[in-house]
Amino acid sequence: MIVVSFVTMREQLIKALLAHAQGDIAKHRANVEVYLTSPVGIGEHSNIVEAIEEELNMIAKYQDQIDVLNKYFKGKPELI
Repeated sequence: MIVVSFVTMREQLIKALLAHAQGDIAKHRANVEVYLTSPVGIGEHSNIVEAIEEELNMIAKYQDQIDVLNKYFKGKPELI
């Protein structure tokens, strides 16, 4: 019975981590779209290319998290 709870908790945590990363990717993608479609409307960023690069770096960070979760933690837990 304890093992079932562990697996359920594990799955819930992985699902939450994936959802969080996917949500942040969506947020940063939206920011890039704003920069690409109306860069003159972004007054606090004088260097649009640098601002887009920062957003892309954040997308890469969260995509890396998704890739690691999918590669190493989805499915049955391995015993070490």
